[in-house]
Order: sequence, then C-alpha cells, then structure tokens
Amino acid sequence: MAEQAKQRELPVWRSLLYVPANVPRFIEKAHTRGADAIMLDLEDSVPATEKAAAREAVAGAAAQVRRGGADVLVRVNRPLGLCVRDVEASVGADVDGIAITKVDGPSHVRLLDELVTELEADRGQALGRTRFLVMIETPEAFEQMTDIARASPRVAAINIGGEDFALNGGFEPTDEALLMPKQRMILAARAAGVMPLGYIGTVADFSDWDRFRAMVRRSRQFGFDGASCVHPGQVAIVNEEYGPRPDDVAHAVRVIEAAEQAQAEGRASFQLDGRMIDIPVIERARRLIARQRRIEARGARP
Repeated sequence: MAEQAKQRELPVWRSLLYVPANVPRFIEKAHTRGADAIMLDLEDSVPATEKAAAREAVAGAAAQVRRGGADVLVRVNRPLGLCVRDVEASVGADVDGIAITKVDGPSHVRLLDELVTELEADRGQALGRTRFLVMIETPEAFEQMTDIARASPRVAAINIGGEDFALNGGFEPTDEALLMPKQRMILAARAAGVMPLGYIGTVADFSDWDRFRAMVRRSRQFGFDGASCVHPGQVAIVNEEYGPRPDDVAHAVRVIEAAEQAQAEGRASFQLDGRMIDIPVIERARRLIARQRRIEARGARP
C-alpha cells in the first residue's frame, strides 16, 4: 500500500484560496486571483444560520470560481449529519476535492470514500476523480496521521488545523508550540506519498507582506508543498515561494547536465561550483525540475 501511495499522481496546489460559499461578491472575483485551487468553505466562515443556503450554492459557485483554471475544493462540516449533506451537495463535475475537517481516523476517511464513490457512480463521474484533503485537528487524529493519509487513494494532501488542534491539545497556537506537530505531519505526508500543506507560522497575519513572504519561504524550507490563503493578496506570494525559483531551476538543470556527463565518465559524484554533488543532490534537482514542469503544465490549462 505504501508503494502504491508514493506512485499516485498528485495535483499542483501551491495556493488554496478560501472563499465562503455564501458570499456572492467573493465568489464573483475568486477566479481572477491566480490561486491553484479555490476552497469553497461551508465550515468556519459560514454562520450556522447560513449553512443550508451555502450548501445549496455550492454547485453554481464551483462553476464560477473554476473559470480561471483553478481546481475547486469544498471544505465540509462536522458533525456527520452536516458532513453527509455537504458532500452530497459537492460531488460533481466542477468540484475536484473535498476538505475533510476534524478527521477522526482512517475509518472516517474510508466511510467518506464509500459515500463519494456512490455519488460519483450515480452522477456519471469518473470513479476516484474527487480528491481528499484531510485535516488533522485533534490529538487522536495526530497519532494516526500516516494511517489516515493512506486510508484512501483519494487522499492527495494533509494539513493541521492549527487553532482547533491547539484548542484540543490544551496549548496556545503559537509558532513554537506548533512547530513539532507540523514537522511530524510533513514526515507523515511524505511517508504516505501525499502533499503536506500549511505554514510554519500563521496565515491570519497579513499586515506586513515582507514578513509574510519570509514566513512562507521558511515554511517551504521545512518541506510544505502548498498552503491555504485567507486574503487574495497572499496568493501571488505563496505561488512564488512554493514554486521553484528561476535561479534554482537553472542550477538544477546544470546539476543534471553535469551528472549525465559524470555518469558517461563512470563517476557517480562530482564537483560543481566548488561543491560536492552526489546522488541525493541530483535527485533533488530532478524533483525540482519535475515540479516546475507540472506547474508550467498547470498554467497552460485552458
């Protein structure tokens, strides 16, 4: 199962812009923001009195926000009664994924996989097309992260909901307190072959764009592949920092060219610009180039 997970094809979700599904003025402009994915929210940003209306708006909103080429995800509610109704309103041609909040464990993911499979079959959708973003928000789920990420081939990404996780864990949601859990989440995601999403810091502070950029750059160094955005101004920064920089791509190309020459000469390691280059460095260069090509292919989508 682990090997199959590592071979699954993952989408490119550098930036996931949250948009409340019940606010038309946000829906109308979402496709112009440049996000890789739009997250139609039925959960925390929607008051209890508006949840039914937001659910009914999902199909139309999804068709609107994907006009710029973004993937569309829907963040659904707990408890289960709300979740099932949200999922039933979401599965369709214009929704690419479901963000499952407050995941309990692997069986929770498998039950929703079963529900989504039935809905895809009933609605003439390709089986398995709806991906899952699983959200870790309790200590119980935290201890099962790798199993949760492996629970279904639909799982494409995992993240930690910092505020809820800290509340349920009995600690303050500071960068320092969340650092270890987020590092463990990154490793669990890599073990399962899915994308780790998030930041080392907080997404809520966008009062200083330079500081935000520095935080995102640091987060990428820790291994995150993408993250949510709560303000449109964050999208361009997140896309740039969670995508390979041109200088890094150029260097990676030189590494690969030099590696091919060294291999032809019977050498597995060599020097480049005063640094020793060996197999891990070469593989990192290959992965960076492959990611850049996937990002470019995404940008070429109609």
